[in-house]
Amino acid sequence: MDPRTWLITGASSGLGHALAEHVLARGDRAVITASSTKATTELASRHPRTALALPLDVTDPQQRENGVKKAEEHFGGIDILVNNAGIDFIGALEEQDENDYRKLFEVNFFGAVALTRLVLPGMRARGRGTIVNVSSMDGLASLPANGYYSASKFALEGFTEALWQEIEPLGLNAMVIQPGSFRTGIEHRTKASGTPIDAYHATAGAFRNMMGTLTPEMFPGDPARAAKVMYEAATSERPRHWIVLGSDAHRRIDAKLNQLRAEFDAGRQVALSTDFPGSAEHAVL
Repeated sequence: MDPRTWLITGASSGLGHALAEHVLARGDRAVITASSTKATTELASRHPRTALALPLDVTDPQQRENGVKKAEEHFGGIDILVNNAGIDFIGALEEQDENDYRKLFEVNFFGAVALTRLVLPGMRARGRGTIVNVSSMDGLASLPANGYYSASKFALEGFTEALWQEIEPLGLNAMVIQPGSFRTGIEHRTKASGTPIDAYHATAGAFRNMMGTLTPEMFPGDPARAAKVMYEAATSERPRHWIVLGSDAHRRIDAKLNQLRAEFDAGRQVALSTDFPGSAEHAVL
């Protein structure tokens, strides 16, 4: 098979960097992007024929357009887009500053949406392509102090679920990656937002306090192993829609699904009681 061309955002560290290294080691081509290009330029220098490092702040419309245009011109098209760039702020929902949670959505959700829309015309024209949206275990199971981050990932998952239903008939694919806690140094990049409120000391406050005690050993996920799984998932002939990475993610999501099923089953009669009599058989969806 001919080498594929990947465009990976947030590739200066963490899962994005590990995936870029794996992609290039497998002989594929990679456009590796980040708002800071020090690490991506170093990686690209080791693969001068197959790697292109570009500055790409996913919140900047001009950089998004330039990044996609240069990638398509340099390698002839983009086969796999990996929307990996992400940021996090912690704090109770009432505590966090509006500027912070709006910025979080601009990076985690709107940036991914914009890049997806930019690459789709080329993918549709070629009749092939895959969108990989990196969510989180928090994209299905929310936690106190991380509500806005979870909300951005919930939004990304809803977007992606609609996306694959729209593009699979065209020969394209889309999937969600749901990682747990990986040793990416994210504990050093995550910032608290707003002024703590005493009333949340036992919930969001506990999470805030825990951030100062984290060590790498508390993060079970191995980025290199995750990169291998992500590569195989994105290049599979029969791609899945949801890929859970990490034992902690599997455990948390399993607990959420069990809770959701229990509440769903308990509410069945209530749901049915709210219809007009005899109308269920005519429902549109």
